[in-house]
Amino acid sequence: MSATSLPPSGRRSFLGRLGLVAALASAAAATKAVAQTARQRFEPRIHDEDAWMDMPGTHRTLIDCYTGLGGVNAMNYAANILATHADVYKGTDTDYAMIICFRAAAAPLAYSDAMWEKYGKVLADYTQYQDPKTGENFPRSPITMSDRVDLPSRGHTLASNAARGVQYAVCSRATRNLATFLAAATGGEVDAIARELAASIGVNARMVPAGVMATTRAQERGYTMLVAG
Repeated sequence: MSATSLPPSGRRSFLGRLGLVAALASAAAATKAVAQTARQRFEPRIHDEDAWMDMPGTHRTLIDCYTGLGGVNAMNYAANILATHADVYKGTDTDYAMIICFRAAAAPLAYSDAMWEKYGKVLADYTQYQDPKTGENFPRSPITMSDRVDLPSRGHTLASNAARGVQYAVCSRATRNLATFLAAATGGEVDAIARELAASIGVNARMVPAGVMATTRAQERGYTMLVAG
């Protein structure tokens, strides 16, 4: 039986159901459109504390490292990116805004040789990365050693990459955690040791509130993230 042959009450019921289906479909489409628009319009809140990330450059990359080996790898990753950009894309180092973030077990790698001379065993133990030649702890940060081309860093160092414009973010929370271990080992005061470690970081390096925060905030500012481990 067709809709036109139904009795009046039947036709009204049938048409009512059709109207309900159309209304539901329209509402679903509208909800989807609103959600899609909301996603398209999302913009993260920008904080002044992270303004240092707005560096000149046509490419933005953050290399995240949270292990001792990862921090050593990161040195070579940064140099490889810059070299490939020059060789293949005919670009320059100034085209890149590049940050290497040292957090968790990688944080000690960013401290000065003086800190390694003073607190070497604790710092080396924290990185859990030993010299593959000797099987023992490094006497200083392996990423300050330009002569160790056998390491994953391939001889690229904090200083050599900084000279090419690479910036370093060092986790304050990891530094504070390290300071508690060092205070227990030396009888020192946690706050004083944390300040000492923070003051030792070198050229193009800065302490950030948390390495995990820096990695997320950098992505909100248009950085791609490469994980070195």
